[in-house]
Amino acid sequence: MGAHLVRRYLIDAEVEPDPLHMPTFDAQLGFPERKERVMVATQQQMNDAQLPLEQRDYCAHHLIKLMKCRRDCFPNFLACQDELHDWEYCEHLDYVRRMKEFERERRLLVRKKRLEQKAAA
Repeated sequence: MGAHLVRRYLIDAEVEPDPLHMPTFDAQLGFPERKERVMVATQQQMNDAQLPLEQRDYCAHHLIKLMKCRRDCFPNFLACQDELHDWEYCEHLDYVRRMKEFERERRLLVRKKRLEQKAAA
């Protein structure tokens, strides 16, 4: 844990991607048949469910189902365990996907730097 912080601030900041900015490389680079991610929940569904902006992500459709189940089964808080599990699993997969994208960006930056050094020499 924290290896990206060490690389970012102490070792080699120019090949460490900034997590606050969009990736600089094309998403199709190396993946010709890669599909773009789309959100399942529509804007209208998120507005109807009154989801805050920080919870409007790729797992919003699971969160809407969970909120609806909790509303319908109010006193019984254990009735919505399946919906809770689905939402948490979706959030975990989204986290893993974002970490893989971050690592892919880092490796492409290292490759770009290596090729530039090789061309300069």
